[in-house]
Amino acid sequence: MDNEITLSFIAKSENEALARMVMSSFISAIDPTIEELSEFKTVISEAVTNAIVHGYEEDGVGKIEIHAERSGREIVVSIVDYGRGIQDVTQAREPLYTTKPEQERSGMGFTIMESFSDDVDIYSIPDRGTTVTITKKFVPIQESCRIV
Repeated sequence: MDNEITLSFIAKSENEALARMVMSSFISAIDPTIEELSEFKTVISEAVTNAIVHGYEEDGVGKIEIHAERSGREIVVSIVDYGRGIQDVTQAREPLYTTKPEQERSGMGFTIMESFSDDVDIYSIPDRGTTVTITKKFVPIQESCRIV
């Protein structure tokens, strides 16, 4: 492991941007491409938003923890909430499935995370919380493509 970080914050919507910014800074040392950075920020945003909206019903009280480890050009990030949990993880992973249609939620959060990651693992216990662990491998830097 080259580096690691742990971040804890209150489950408020405004903290989603904070999580995205901190995690973007954390991966800056591996010099990701603009596309990789954008995808990674989207994954973090989706996972944190799910924890706020679904884990805590946007209560602004619960805590979210992010733990990330960097090894070479691979990042493993776990986003943890201690909220409601997911009743059926398989169903929740289905594209367009949402428990909040009245809020015009698209039901694409896990699908987006899976599209922009190499692996997404979801562990959840109803009424105890959820951990979403994301693995992303960043492409090696091509010296010939590097701007000097």
